[in-house]
Amino acid sequence: MKVIIAPDKFKGSLSAMEVCKAINRGLKNWDPAIETILHPLADGGEGTLAILQNYFELAKIEVVVKNPLFKDITASYLVSKDTAFIEMSHASGLQLLQIEERDCMHTTTIGTGQLIADAIKKGYKKIVLFIGGSATNDGGIGMAAALGYDFFDSKGVVLSPVGESLIAIDRIDSSNRKLELNDIEFTVVCDVKNPLYGPNGAAYIYGAQKGASAESIALLDMGLQNFSKQVQIHLKIDVATILGGGAAGGLGAGAVCFLNAKIKSGIDFIMEQTNFEVAITGKDNLIITGEGSLDKQTVEGKVIKGISDRAHKNKIPFVIIAGIIKDQELIKEKLQPHSMHAIMDVAVSTTDAMSNAAKHIEFIAQQLIKDYFKK
Repeated sequence: MKVIIAPDKFKGSLSAMEVCKAINRGLKNWDPAIETILHPLADGGEGTLAILQNYFELAKIEVVVKNPLFKDITASYLVSKDTAFIEMSHASGLQLLQIEERDCMHTTTIGTGQLIADAIKKGYKKIVLFIGGSATNDGGIGMAAALGYDFFDSKGVVLSPVGESLIAIDRIDSSNRKLELNDIEFTVVCDVKNPLYGPNGAAYIYGAQKGASAESIALLDMGLQNFSKQVQIHLKIDVATILGGGAAGGLGAGAVCFLNAKIKSGIDFIMEQTNFEVAITGKDNLIITGEGSLDKQTVEGKVIKGISDRAHKNKIPFVIIAGIIKDQELIKEKLQPHSMHAIMDVAVSTTDAMSNAAKHIEFIAQQLIKDYFKK
């Protein structure tokens, strides 16, 4: 019997590797002879660099950049040979701000652009940009500003590269761009497929969690529409319907038009990089996966969706452990796991579930493997 343990992080409680270890302890408590493979995963969003560190020897480079509110912070990215791996949340992430500071009308991705500029200056020819967990809704104009792009209003005034400026953009100018971007291979990795604007776009789906009011969300959406129009006029690129264009407050679209980046599914990229298909070869396999919250977003490109696709393709049963299960019938219908288990079913409170997540996961893993063999 070989069990592949391949969860995402449980946000706010445990890293993906910590989840792996808790599940492994539970399985070994029941039968120490079970062969286990710990294969932590991520979907391309916040925390992805930590996952890659588990598999590769990556060096860290630290840079002083601007945070989402233009304050100096020290952020880092990882490198290997000719490739730089940059997680935008390190410079432009929501976790960098206090709750009362969050307002994506006034936040910027300029720090992410500064990380990119530093990697280019140091000679890296391939840049992989992981976008997720952003505090921003600026369409990537902050990133572009750090690379030498200027954005003007109808009066010829240079605009601050923040969300509220999108609606005022009348001209995009790249004449001050000092770095040669055409020689760099950019890959953008994300876990969502939202378009740039509209009911399912960046502002309406994610604006509220970044501190935007209903009125601000409407203005930001109009701003993203104008941004798309100006990009079409000045850069001759259509970003309106790009899948994932709305990721990270429109940074997905911004990366396409300013960096000529290719957007790739987060879970597909991570599984390829970590050779997940190799790990699940052989017979008598079981996959145990998990994430903090099972809901409708799970089926749209998160880690568990990637596990489900490959499990069914290879005819391998898989089990899900989650913190909480919100859309059980949808998950059953779309992903068809062997079974699902929630910490909230055994915890006495939400606080208990969060603070003692490892203990509860270990208990659930021990019980589920017993039940699996009974069936």
